[in-house]
Amino acid sequence: MKLSLAQFEVARGDVETNLMRIESLAASAKASDAELLCLPEMCTTGFDWQRNRELLDRAADQAHAVASIAKTHSIAVCGSFLVKSESGRAANCFHYFDDKGQLLTRYRKLHLFTLFHEERHVEAGEDCVSFDAALGRFGASICYDLRFPELFRRLTEQGSQLIFLPAAFPHPRLEHWRTLIRARAIENQCFIVATNQCGIEDHGSDVGETRYFGHSMVVDPWGEIVGEAGESETLLEVEIDLGLVEAVRSKLTAWADRRTDLF
Repeated sequence: MKLSLAQFEVARGDVETNLMRIESLAASAKASDAELLCLPEMCTTGFDWQRNRELLDRAADQAHAVASIAKTHSIAVCGSFLVKSESGRAANCFHYFDDKGQLLTRYRKLHLFTLFHEERHVEAGEDCVSFDAALGRFGASICYDLRFPELFRRLTEQGSQLIFLPAAFPHPRLEHWRTLIRARAIENQCFIVATNQCGIEDHGSDVGETRYFGHSMVVDPWGEIVGEAGESETLLEVEIDLGLVEAVRSKLTAWADRRTDLF
């Protein structure tokens, strides 16, 4: 299974620029025989919440555009997008489109990042989401979710062999990012595919300027880093074997040895 992780600087509030970039990245990933293109968090809009509120009524068009890109290039695409919730508020949702452009699942971010006042702008999700795709059984998470191991436990209990994490993780928390991704992979004996933004975003007077550090990563069930980007824009290409999940669990039976009667 060949993956391409698209680490790029999302143009704040500029949907057209971001969609053109995603189109180009999809073409490059397909040219490298990748089966799946992984995008970062809020990859079509960034976090300009004033502008995003204006875009809410057309948020579904962004998802349709990405679905069309997936279909055109015959490559599965996943990432996190702006969505209008049932109540009319903004939501931060993971989407997975297959290589025919069909939406297989959506997951709404459970844990909202209060340090950036995300709870003021976004409606939190209520469900843990795992799903079957042609390439395997996957789970979904978004950015700040990384700090809450219970979600990853539940997704693995649901059969996820690999868990996606589109993100916008900034400095100075690079070592938290690298440590926690490996921890989630080791403790659940599964793959973690984490695609982060890079570049600088100005969040205004509430938060100020944020510098995203990139370092998109794929970590295997042993906790080994299969691939890791630097801080610049890149298309990180990684090949993995999902059969390693069962191989690792059979050699080190930590998953089977859990005390599910107590926890």
